[in-house]
Amino acid sequence: MVQQHLHAAGPLTSGLGPPPAECSALAAIQAAWRFFNNDRVTLPGLIEPLHQVATQWRQASDAWALVVHDWSALSYPTHRSKTDRTRLGPMHSRGYDLTTLLLVEGQDGNPVAPLEFGLRAAQTVWSTRPVAPSAKANHLDEVLPAMREVLGRGLGERVVHLIDREADALGYYRQWHADGHRFLVRSDGKRFIRWQGEEMKLADLNRRLQGQEQFSRSRDVNYRGQQAVQHVAETEVVLDRPAWRTWKRRGRRRANERMPGEPITLRLIISRVCDERGQTVAVWYLLSNLPPEIPAAQVALWYYWRWRIESFFKLLKSAGQEVEHWQQETAEAIAKRLLVAAMACVLVWKLERAKTPEAKSFCDLLVRLSGRQMKRAKPHTAPALLAGLYVYLAMLEALEHHSVEELRAMRQHLVLNKPDTG
Repeated sequence: MVQQHLHAAGPLTSGLGPPPAECSALAAIQAAWRFFNNDRVTLPGLIEPLHQVATQWRQASDAWALVVHDWSALSYPTHRSKTDRTRLGPMHSRGYDLTTLLLVEGQDGNPVAPLEFGLRAAQTVWSTRPVAPSAKANHLDEVLPAMREVLGRGLGERVVHLIDREADALGYYRQWHADGHRFLVRSDGKRFIRWQGEEMKLADLNRRLQGQEQFSRSRDVNYRGQQAVQHVAETEVVLDRPAWRTWKRRGRRRANERMPGEPITLRLIISRVCDERGQTVAVWYLLSNLPPEIPAAQVALWYYWRWRIESFFKLLKSAGQEVEHWQQETAEAIAKRLLVAAMACVLVWKLERAKTPEAKSFCDLLVRLSGRQMKRAKPHTAPALLAGLYVYLAMLEALEHHSVEELRAMRQHLVLNKPDTG
C-alpha cells in the first residue's frame, strides 16, 4: 500500500492505483477498502513505523529535534457521502481539521517523519495518540498533551517545539514552561512585554533596538524568489500581564476569563529580512525559553525551517497525494490512509537526506524518470522523487517478466508511420 502512494496522484484520480507488482486495479482498490475500514487496524498501531524512523534518527544523530506543530483544513465541500464532515472556517466549507506534529532535524532542517496525526470530524477526533483529544478542545489545548506524548518517544532532552503565531498565548507559555518543555513561537508586534523595567510593545522595542544598532547581519536568504539579507537581534523580556482565556458559551457567545500568573522571562529574537535596497520586507518576533548557549541566529534559522511542515501539507494536498480528492467516506479511513501516505513521504525524505554519491545518482535517475523540470539550484524535489520512484518500481517489475530484448522489440508499436500488415 505504501507503493501505491509512491507516485504523484492527479485531481481526477478516482481511487488508489495498483502497485507495480499488481495486475488488477480493482483488486488493489478492494484490498485498500478492506484495510482502511478494518477495526483491527488502529491509528496508534499504524504510526509505529514512523515512530521507529524517529527513534533510528535519534540514535544516529545528536542534533536538536525540532517538533513542528501545525493545523490544516482538509476541505471536502461536495463530498456528501462523508457524513461526518465538520465546518471549516468562516466560509462554512465542510471537511476535517488536520493536526500534525512533524519531526525536523535541527542540523540541516530536513524533515524526518510525522510524530502525530489528529483528524477532527463533527463529533470526534481520530488521533494517533492512545487517548484521543476531546472534540471540544481547541488547537492550543492539544499542545501540552502532545508535548508530553513526544517526551515519551525517546528523543531525549534536546527537543524544541515550533509553533506559528496562532500559539502566541501567555497562559499556554506559562503551562509549557512550568511543565519543562522548550518552545519557539512567533509573536505579534502588538504584544506588550516588559524590557529593562519598562512596558512597551514588541514593535516599539524593535525600533529601539534598531536605533541602538543591536542588529547584526546573519545570513543571505531567499525571500519570495528574491535575494535578501537576514539581520538578527536578541534581548531578554518579561511577560507579567494576566492571561486571558476565551471560550464559546452556548455555541455562539464568547466569554473571557482573566487568568493572573507568575511573570515569565523569555528570550526575544527579532529576525528582520531586508531587500537589496535595505528596505525591511519581513519581521519575525520569536519568543523562546531555549537555553542561552544556542545562538540567536540559529534560533531564527530553526523557525525558518518551520516551513517544512507547510511543504508537507502541500505534498499531501496538491503536489503529490491529492488528499482532498480521496474517496474514503469517513474521517477514520482518511486518517489511516494519511499514515500510509506519510510512510511514502518518509521514504522520499530519507533519499533526500542521504549524502552519498550513490544516493545522489539515484535521485538524479528518479527525477529523469519523473519527467519533471527542476531548477538548477534545487535538482530534487519530493514530488518529483515520488513520481520517479513509482516509475522505477514499475520498471523493475517489467524486467522481472520481460527481457531487455523483448522490451526493445515492443518499441515497434510506437512507430506512427509503419503500415499495418495485418
